Amino acid sequence: MRVRIQSGPFDAQAEADRLRADDLDVGAVVTFTGTVRDVNEGDAVGALTLEHYPGMTEKALEAIVDEAHARFSVRRILVIHRVGTLAPGDPIVLVAVTAAHRGEAFDACRFVMDYLKTRAPFWKKERTPEGERWVEARASDDEAADRWERPRAPTELA
Repeated sequence: MRVRIQSGPFDAQAEADRLRADDLDVGAVVTFTGTVRDVNEGDAVGALTLEHYPGMTEKALEAIVDEAHARFSVRRILVIHRVGTLAPGDPIVLVAVTAAHRGEAFDACRFVMDYLKTRAPFWKKERTPEGERWVEARASDDEAADRWERPRAPTELA
């Protein structure tokens, strides 16, 4: 399974180990784990609730993984995204990529995360001391995804 949506926690190291198991062509494993911040836009965050559109979310993530496989020379990609109410410090998302070489693995991991932030139907609601609020999309996330639309050197994305 390349994409999982779940409410429970995940073990990033165990997931990465499973992803590379029995594949001797793997020379690089790159993982990204996103976590709940305790402060956003200057306000304390007590909890983050993530909602999604079941079925559509999985299809969107699968399409992103397919596109990453088409663009980069990678072996396997895994995306795990949590939903439900999470506390600061809790892991939200895991992107794990295996490849023969590190450059392709790093680029594919960054590509998946940049596209996930802008193309996958997730909604975030923060609980702050002032009440609850929906988290708006960030222009910086759109800019990160847009950089993949034009030819560039991988170092330009750093």
